[in-house]
Amino acid sequence: MTFLTRPRLLTFAIAITGAALFLLLQLPLALLLGPMAACLVAALLGAKMQDAGTLGTFMRTFLGVAVGSSITPETIGHLPDFALSLLFVPLFIAVIGAVGYPLFRYVFGFNHPTAWYAAMPGGLQDMLVFGEEAGGDVRALSLIHATRVLVIVTAAPLIMTLYWGIDLTQPPGKPALETDPVQIALMIFACFAGWKIAERVGLFGASILGPMILTGALSLGGIITTRPPAEIIWAAQFFIGIAVGVKYSGITWKELRIDVGAGVVYALMLAAISLAFFEVIYLAGFAPALDAFLAFLPGGQAEMVVIAIIAGADLAYVVSHHLLRIILVIMLAPIVARLFR
Repeated sequence: MTFLTRPRLLTFAIAITGAALFLLLQLPLALLLGPMAACLVAALLGAKMQDAGTLGTFMRTFLGVAVGSSITPETIGHLPDFALSLLFVPLFIAVIGAVGYPLFRYVFGFNHPTAWYAAMPGGLQDMLVFGEEAGGDVRALSLIHATRVLVIVTAAPLIMTLYWGIDLTQPPGKPALETDPVQIALMIFACFAGWKIAERVGLFGASILGPMILTGALSLGGIITTRPPAEIIWAAQFFIGIAVGVKYSGITWKELRIDVGAGVVYALMLAAISLAFFEVIYLAGFAPALDAFLAFLPGGQAEMVVIAIIAGADLAYVVSHHLLRIILVIMLAPIVARLFR
């Protein structure tokens, strides 16, 4: 099957245009939000788009490498400091479910499995699989979760720029020309090997977690000593922006009104819940403000990693909270859904 199909070429052209426009306007996270916004507008205008397939998945693996390369003996020594903050994650999920399920079930009228898996702040693909198996509306779930990610990932940089004055236009690492070629080769190996091994053993989020685990081991062993260069992180942003934006391809006005509308309302409710937990964590002294803010924003795992890298947040702290949230949702969501059917 040809990789460069007409819908895929159109998608790349749209994404490049969006990224260029955002760069020209000097907007934050231009290579992430530009393609996302452009693909959304194109979908609303009826463009037939296609995601980047295996290439897009491979580019996500570098985010796992970026996180794994930050795992050092010093980082491991600080893990016990996260314990009190991590205890809030199960409560965070419970509050989200208690608010989100009634919203989707009784306000927007979705059936039980669709309402339940729409309310669960887990990984997009996992929630789609669980929802489909339970008899939910996969298209509605896809649009709702894509909208959750879109709203949160768009709002977070604005808050960080306006409130903390963080420069999100800065490079997310050293240029490739200043990075040891041997290190780049090792990181590419960790990307591919970690991804495929994780896929083979059935690990959720294999494209990020597999490379993260393998790179973390290589980092602790002193073999990988640097993060991926800025150009690779920028490329990963670009493909993640495409992945979110194309979820809206083929959208109808009814889906826009009901599914996307529900996703927007849900995302705003999530933002309010997240800010409440952020205040508690920060005021209790469990974490710095920026780290707590990023750890309790339930955007997509890849998107939050990108933002954390560029903002200079504590990656180990932020990622550990998102991982625990996703693990708990994946483990418990199907069980609870059956109990309350």
